[in-house]
Amino acid sequence: MRHPYVGQPQRQFWTREPGIADPASLDPIGEVPFRLKRSDRIVTAGSCFAQHVARFLSQSGYDHYIAEPAHPFIRPETAKKHHYGLFSARYGNVYTARQLLQLLQRAHHQFEPIDDAWSAPQTDRFVDPFRPQIQPGGFLSKSELRADRTHHLSRVRDAVAKMDVFVFTLGLTESWRDRRDGAVFPLAPGVAGGIYDSDLVEFVNFDETSTYEDLRIALNFIRAINPAVRIILTVSPVPLNATYENRHVLLSTTWSKAVLRIVAEKATREFSDCVYFPSYEIITSPHVRGQYYADDCRDIRQTGVDHVMRLFLQHFSEQETTPADSVLHPSAGRAGNHLDEMEENIQILCDEASISNQ
Repeated sequence: MRHPYVGQPQRQFWTREPGIADPASLDPIGEVPFRLKRSDRIVTAGSCFAQHVARFLSQSGYDHYIAEPAHPFIRPETAKKHHYGLFSARYGNVYTARQLLQLLQRAHHQFEPIDDAWSAPQTDRFVDPFRPQIQPGGFLSKSELRADRTHHLSRVRDAVAKMDVFVFTLGLTESWRDRRDGAVFPLAPGVAGGIYDSDLVEFVNFDETSTYEDLRIALNFIRAINPAVRIILTVSPVPLNATYENRHVLLSTTWSKAVLRIVAEKATREFSDCVYFPSYEIITSPHVRGQYYADDCRDIRQTGVDHVMRLFLQHFSEQETTPADSVLHPSAGRAGNHLDEMEENIQILCDEASISNQ
């Protein structure tokens, strides 16, 4: 007798996956709804891991659209130190869907948080509560900070209006929220600036319902401005650096990633031209036997990034043939140097990592 599974595609059966015998052959990606042209303006945002995607696209000849470049008079090493080019605008890590939504609202004059400047640690300078580590050493004054923010938010508007593709990496569910107006911060006050006051801020861990509602509103917000934009969602495979929940950080990590994965799936079912790319599954899969994590069991090794981005280009590239080996396997030549530099940058601008430095 036949049963419903007879004749189904090979990819739907665990034991028929080539990656069991050869981890490098693991490819869980099916048909994608669109391809990327090299002329497409690709805008990136999200967690620390999103910087891998951004830099790799640039290195591979795609237009990682930089809406907020450094001033031409700024030397390249200074621009790098001040985190220009890591993302399409200098917004730093956008960890949660609520943070993304509020970034869009702030950029389009629909939300103005009460708390707009924090004191920098051990100095008389100031940091932006929503980009606490974007300016090394902090801003000289609140007026300088506000002027930089005004320019920055104008560049966010430019990115939203002009992008052809939006790549957003969901990273966290835990956040800190201003009790007065609901503004969320990428870091708790006191970690990289500001003063922690439990009367003013509260811890929040967004569940799948609130996270999806935030993402749904954010994507509709973007589509209202730019109806033709195509969307690629990913979930960061990087575990939480710390949790404020009273439990082991591993349990908070698995809960958070489960929430984000559910949210990404729901979004792809509701929105057209919206696809999920399984970078999380590739890195965490038992097929690769943990080899893509560094010794700290948190940082992602370059070999893991290579695997993820090789499949990204293979499936999303407009070319019928795969890109050159120098692009698919960036451990060699110029691309290898590029990823070495990129990993350095990620350590510089991963806001969450600073929690352990206290």
